Amino acid sequence: MAGGGGGAKADEPQPHPPKEQLPNISYCITSPPPWPEAILLGFQHYLVMLGTTVLIPTALVPQMGGGNKEKAQVIQTLLFVSGLNTLLQSTFGTRLPAVIGGSYTFVPTTISIILAGRFSDNLDPVEKFKRIMRAIQGAMIVASTLQIVLGFSGLWRNVTRFLSPLSAVPLVSLVGFGLYELGFPGVAKCVEIGLPELVILLFVSQVCFRILQYMPHVIKKGKHVFDRFAVIFAIVIVWIYAHLLTVGGAYNGAAPKTQVTCRTDRAGLIDAAPWIRVPYPFQWGAPSFDAGEAFAMMMASFVALVESTGAFIAVSRYASATPMPPSVLSRGVGWQSKTLHIFMITPPLI
Repeated sequence: MAGGGGGAKADEPQPHPPKEQLPNISYCITSPPPWPEAILLGFQHYLVMLGTTVLIPTALVPQMGGGNKEKAQVIQTLLFVSGLNTLLQSTFGTRLPAVIGGSYTFVPTTISIILAGRFSDNLDPVEKFKRIMRAIQGAMIVASTLQIVLGFSGLWRNVTRFLSPLSAVPLVSLVGFGLYELGFPGVAKCVEIGLPELVILLFVSQVCFRILQYMPHVIKKGKHVFDRFAVIFAIVIVWIYAHLLTVGGAYNGAAPKTQVTCRTDRAGLIDAAPWIRVPYPFQWGAPSFDAGEAFAMMMASFVALVESTGAFIAVSRYASATPMPPSVLSRGVGWQSKTLHIFMITPPLI
């Protein structure tokens, strides 16, 4: 595991052999799933993070003046950097199976940049979008530099020494609170599709699993299929249901906002996105810097830093990994921000 006894500092607690696997946890750091199942589970993780990855640009890009083309570019870039950041984190950072996705911590600060008065004089929406993106890039460069310094210098290690499992619980809870602010209002916009999605997900992951668990041993081999792949089952069922409503004309007379939210053929992202596109640094131009915006983004970055630390602790425990020394947590934070610093785009943090 990362941060073995030779790499930990003398005054840090030394790692010990992996803990016993938690109840109802099928796989851990020392017992990975077979490759076919791992690929399918990885695709399910992609679907889970795709929702938040799409939700953040969908909420922000229209306020910046961008259309479907710009929204697709931001989503593609965020997905690309999230995947690269996950690869680097699992290889050089904490080396835990942690998926790096979008964070809602940066949304309020980004909105404050969008609403800045210095962009109001630009009448061309696309040019306004690029100017705002360059301002966000500049603020993110400064914010990621802060995390890089705290992580690779070992300063964050001094903070993580005082983190216990009791303190990790509220830290991990903070990670998902952003879903309530943006996710549930989105469900309410199309409740006839959003509510069945939640119900089916709960039914497939819990009810079906419990039914199969207590049925005869004839089907014992496949009793974990529903709880492990509940998201895939729920998405497929609800997508077919939503598509039937669309082609059946259920929304033909609905308001334009309802049609965009509920119909399966009005998102516009697939048509606007190119088949192949590789994101690159400064794709929207050279960054611009503002002291106030940089300071506000640094505060948001510090909050995300605390959230990420709690998430790493939770992943370590659920994976039955060796307890991470503070130096490994600090290194993971440094690598997490280094990828963001290189590409200087919207924030792909846990």
